[in-house]
Amino acid sequence: MASHALVSQAVADRLHLHPTDLQCLSLLTLEGGPVPTGRVAELTGLTTGSATRLVDRLERAGYVVRDRDAADRRRVLVVPVPERAAEFGRVWDRLTGGWLALFDDLDESELGLFIDHMRRTTEYAAKQAARLRAGDTG
Repeated sequence: MASHALVSQAVADRLHLHPTDLQCLSLLTLEGGPVPTGRVAELTGLTTGSATRLVDRLERAGYVVRDRDAADRRRVLVVPVPERAAEFGRVWDRLTGGWLALFDDLDESELGLFIDHMRRTTEYAAKQAARLRAGDTG
């Protein structure tokens, strides 16, 4: 986990972003399309006010734009800028090539075990984060 945080910090530094903004940009990319600011808050675990400020920073940096929802003009959507998302993707692509090679010597059962472990730890981490956000510290 700490090593991932260090890589994320280095990527954020390279892109002139705060690490939280980089994380949000990653999550927005995974969403695959425009999302309301409220969804940004859900994805990041931030309050809606903090999520709005995060989107403000990403917008100033040119990574996202705000657009009105065609179905509900009262709702504002956060839309990744394709060219900037591609730039972001290229940085990650240069980094992940070496990581993918780490799996080359695993057979199917070892790879399956690893993938299952990652899925379970991701689900567990999401549950723990939700628990903490709900005020359960015990």
